[in-house]
Parts: sequence; C-alpha cells; structure tokens
Amino acid sequence: MTTRAVEDYLKCILVEEQGLDAGRVSTGRIAQSLGLAPGTVTAMLQALAEAGRVDYAPYGGVRLTADGRRQALHVLRRHRLIELFLVEVVGMDWGEVHEEAERLEHVVSERFVERMDVMLGHPQVDPHGDPIPTAQGHVETYDRESLLSCATSRPLQVCRVRDQSSEFLRLVEERGLMPGSQLEVAERNPAAETVLLRLLPEGDTVSLGYGAASKIQVSPTAAAVP
Repeated sequence: MTTRAVEDYLKCILVEEQGLDAGRVSTGRIAQSLGLAPGTVTAMLQALAEAGRVDYAPYGGVRLTADGRRQALHVLRRHRLIELFLVEVVGMDWGEVHEEAERLEHVVSERFVERMDVMLGHPQVDPHGDPIPTAQGHVETYDRESLLSCATSRPLQVCRVRDQSSEFLRLVEERGLMPGSQLEVAERNPAAETVLLRLLPEGDTVSLGYGAASKIQVSPTAAAVP
C-alpha cells in the first residue's frame, strides 16, 4: 500500500461517513467516489482493516477506526487548507482547486500546512463551504439545510456547495449562488421538479432543478432569525 493510496481511501471514507446516519460506507460508494473497480476497493479495505485503520465487514460496509479517523482528518485538513490557499493566495478559480489539492495534499510538509493556516487567518471553511478540521482533529458542525428543504420567503445565505465537480461549480457561479450569496426560495414547482430562487438584495430570479438544489446548503441570515 502506498501512502497516497491509503490517504485517499481514508479521506474518502471520512467524507462519505459524514453524509450518512449509519456511519458505515458501502464498497460500491467508495468505488464510485474514487473511480475504481469494486474488487480493487475490497482488496484495499481488507488491507486497511489488517492495518487497524478501518473496521470492514464483507457486504456490511466499512467505517474508520479511531486511528484511521485521526489520519483521515489530518489529510482532509491539508486538502481544504490547500484549496483555500490556491484560491485566496494563488488566485486560482474555485472550480480548479480540488484536483490540484488532491495532488498536493500528499507532498506538502506539516510546516507548510501550518504556515498556510496562519497566513489565511486560521480559516474555518474552504472555498466550497466545507469545514476545515483543526490541527487537533476537531470539525465544526453547522446548522444547515439544503435549498430543496428550506422554507420559502425566508432570507438565507449560501454556506456550502456539496458537489465539487467543475461543471457544477461553474453552474453555481453563473447563477450567483456561491458561498456568502444571499437569497430566498420564491417557490417550488413539484411537477417540473424545479426551485425558483430570488437573489438578494437585487431581486433577480434563477431556477434550479431539484438535484442541483439538494447540493447547495444554506442557513438563515441574521434578518431571518427571530
């Protein structure tokens, strides 16, 4: 097992676990996320289990052990700090930084990571709104909901974009829905499976399909909090 492969798997499992209530991630889900054959993934999970990084049950999915979680959080911190550094300091587009960070996260030193953290002012989220783990492995949790489930006519702020593919990020940017943007859900059309959004304060409207809306997380603005 190469260090890079181990880190890729552990980080993938951690990210997938965060989106599940049960806490066990299927082999198929990991294979899809990493673009690998299920048989390849199964062999690696067995090796990671032998190394004490994961708890793996054939046909029952996988979850990180305490040791595996520590290492995964370490890699995820590097990845998200690098993404923010590439946007804020290097000036790269937010749709380009994920793939660059995938490569750099395995080679930068801890000294460089901590210097990035200081230079960026100890940030809490990356360019896509994903929380950045602290050096101690703590991940902040936020009260967020998707555009698909939030109430209508309520001032909201975009906090997080869950799909980091360049195509989706381009769509988000074109529609004016980047993290920090303010809006409200004007109406939903169940028949067409679309959500009509009103951007604030301008009042321009944009439409999103249910699938896209489910990938954008928001929180109430100060004006909307009772």
